[in-house]
Amino acid sequence: MDITVNLDGEFEKVVQSRSMLQNRSMPQQIEHWAKVGQIVEDNPELSYNIIKEVLSGIEDTKLGNIEEYKPIKL
Repeated sequence: MDITVNLDGEFEKVVQSRSMLQNRSMPQQIEHWAKVGQIVEDNPELSYNIIKEVLSGIEDTKLGNIEEYKPIKL
């Protein structure tokens, strides 16, 4: 569902800058921040770095960038 949202001018500049750095569109950047914010609210004990790694792992899995885990025998 597409909606139109009016953004504060300063916030729009921040979104535009960050979206360019992250190779996302502005809507994708806002969606990313919303997803991270929801995860933070639901899991306040997790650090941002852990959340980033989990989201990265999910994306890798979707793209098929995974390898079978082979435990090392000690």
